[in-house]
Amino acid sequence: MRHETAACPTGIPSTNLLALDEEGMNRLVQQFAWPRYRAGQILRWLYQRRANDIYQMTDLGQGERTALASVATIPRATDCRVYCSIDHTRKLVLTLNDGLTVETVLIPEEERLTLCVSTQVGCTLDCGFCLTGTMGLKRNLKPHEIMEQVLTAQDRLESGERITNIVFMGMGEPLANMDALTEAIRRLTNKSWGLGWSPRRITVSTAGLAARLKDVAPLGVNVAISLNATTDDQRASLMPAVNGIASLRTLLSACRRYPLPPTRRLTFEYVLLAGVNDQPDDARRLTKLVRGIRCKINLIPFNEFPGSPFRRPSECDILAFQAIVRQKGLDVFVRRSRGRDVLGACGQLGNLSPSYAGRALTQIEARC
Repeated sequence: MRHETAACPTGIPSTNLLALDEEGMNRLVQQFAWPRYRAGQILRWLYQRRANDIYQMTDLGQGERTALASVATIPRATDCRVYCSIDHTRKLVLTLNDGLTVETVLIPEEERLTLCVSTQVGCTLDCGFCLTGTMGLKRNLKPHEIMEQVLTAQDRLESGERITNIVFMGMGEPLANMDALTEAIRRLTNKSWGLGWSPRRITVSTAGLAARLKDVAPLGVNVAISLNATTDDQRASLMPAVNGIASLRTLLSACRRYPLPPTRRLTFEYVLLAGVNDQPDDARRLTKLVRGIRCKINLIPFNEFPGSPFRRPSECDILAFQAIVRQKGLDVFVRRSRGRDVLGACGQLGNLSPSYAGRALTQIEARC
């Protein structure tokens, strides 16, 4: 991996330690002619101890720290705004080095604390029910910018809190940034110097990039597929870009080929839109589409945002849809919306000013 540089106060180019993968760190250590184990020590300081200053690395000698600081820095995000929901969900808005912002969300629920992580600024897709899709794609995030969301969220945990799950369901399509996603998951799951997470506690969501599902399998993580429609015409209307990449038939064929371990199953996400895809016929078609796939289904009542033409279904329609799917012997759950008042819920991450959103959402929240 190429070294990312920034200007030091002295004008000497500086290596961003967080931008180095394990191989890059080994090369840096070799340049100093240090023992190889120094690379692991530095990486542990970055990820396990979340150091933001090279001089905190006390298992390096003073001379070694001075030498490292002469060529390297740890440029953690300096601007992070936190928006707290009435349900205790917290949306973190991080400003990147180029001035763009990325959002990550801490979602508390009973014994779980889930972190929803972004992989792009904006999104390459144009799903009509997602605020992020209205931004277009600004750029892919780099591995260290994905990890920065995790490290910053950890920095802001309250006493006694611990993140239990990570879901790549934030801004962007994770499989459209596969190399960076893979490297970030490597850093999350590495037990020697990384965060040591079990892949079973990590979920990667895709809007349906069928050809890239095979690249996810070696990572060992859980997979969620955002379905949201039961016919190609319906899906082309709601998700034109991704349906053009892979039809429902192509996507579900890829799901059937996915090498699931014996105790695991796929998750299908289905955003319910009032009067669009929430009718009894939609529910019946959904059960036929996933027949024979070891899976569960998460129903996500649409989370409204200003300017969207879609509406959230009534509670009665949501439960009726769930009942039809359940009658066919499928595990189907209604995902509880969290953080809607700070635009932190599924489909609400994007470039809408929370100060404007607070005023605009008043009428929406009254209807929901």
